[in-house]
Amino acid sequence: MTNYYFTKNPDVIHDEKEWTFKLLNNEFKFTTDNGVFSKKTVDFGSRVLLDAVEQQEIIPGNILDVGCGYGPIGLAIAKSQPERKIDMTDVNELALELAKKNAVINKITNIEVFESAAYSHVTKTDYAAILTNPPIRAGKEVVHEILSGAFDHLKVGGQLFAVLQKKQGASSAQKRMTEVFGNCDIILKDKGYYILMSVK
Repeated sequence: MTNYYFTKNPDVIHDEKEWTFKLLNNEFKFTTDNGVFSKKTVDFGSRVLLDAVEQQEIIPGNILDVGCGYGPIGLAIAKSQPERKIDMTDVNELALELAKKNAVINKITNIEVFESAAYSHVTKTDYAAILTNPPIRAGKEVVHEILSGAFDHLKVGGQLFAVLQKKQGASSAQKRMTEVFGNCDIILKDKGYYILMSVK
């Protein structure tokens, strides 16, 4: 049980891999390891989320990537929008070290990576957007905590973007986001993945 990617210190035998991947028209080099989510490639859900966010008008301000893993979402946004600062959080310390390493490898400096379970160590309340590919395997309670907690950390007009599979709770997540924000739209569907967006 201790080696799941959503735990603080995954108990793994290290096996670092390096590979390249194109996101938002930029080529990235990633280093990954056992104990992180989707270590062999950027998972499809994250790709769909990035494609959807790219089509949206986001108000000026910083962006938060909750559950950043080794960093593909946050780093892709940071590279494509250098005028913004991107905060990246995760509970998994191994993932956080890899995210920091991947920022250095890709020469991305407009980011801050730090440990936080949901919003436990997030102090800002004025993000322009919060993005999450939530850890489904951590359970519905954790996922809904990430979705609900976003409200208090967004400025008015700020957006929450979340990717979930239809078969893994997209409708439940949409209902929760609607309860909290008073609105939730499905802005993109692709191969069973739903991109949900709420605006504060």
